[in-house]
Amino acid sequence: MTAIRAGYQSLSQLADLNWDRLFYAVTIAVALVAGSFFGHLFL
Repeated sequence: MTAIRAGYQSLSQLADLNWDRLFYAVTIAVALVAGSFFGHLFL
């Protein structure tokens, strides 16, 4: 149980440190999908 708790705490800390990188990656992916959609729509 201690190992599970320690793993969860370290994963939570890692997510807290890198949430902005995840946000940037999601933003870029959404922009690429939107660009592809509108490019296909207008061409």
